[in-house]
This record gives sequence, structure tokens and C-alpha cells, in this order.
Amino acid sequence: MCTVTLEYNQSNALARRKLAALLATGLFLKVRETAQDPTPEAVEAHRQLREAALEQSRRSMSSIIARYL
Repeated sequence: MCTVTLEYNQSNALARRKLAALLATGLFLKVRETAQDPTPEAVEAHRQLREAALEQSRRSMSSIIARYL
């Protein structure tokens, strides 16, 4: 499942009809977006991923940087 965000002029009758036709196919659902704060687990996972990426970058660039020092 994925999310598709559509922006359209709500005062445009053609845009409203096209959207209604799209939703009528049953292939798409209209959902309300709710802002949620990230869970502590998600924050920690993001931190670990960032640290791993930075460490890999340091390792791969260290020999190149050493040549110029």
C-alpha cells in the first residue's frame, strides 16, 4: 500500500468530477492525514541509521582525506 497526495482547486468543477470518478473506481480510498509524533523506537532507529551512515562515510573517505593532509 502507498499514499498518493493530490492537490487540486476545490472550486474547479472538473477537478471535483475527476476526483469523484477516481474514487468511484474503488481502487483508491480517501483518508484523512493525521500528524503523529514519532515513537521513541522510531526516533532511536533513525538515530542508529544516521550514525551508521556517518560511520560508513568516515571509513570510506578516510584514505582520500589522508592523502591531502
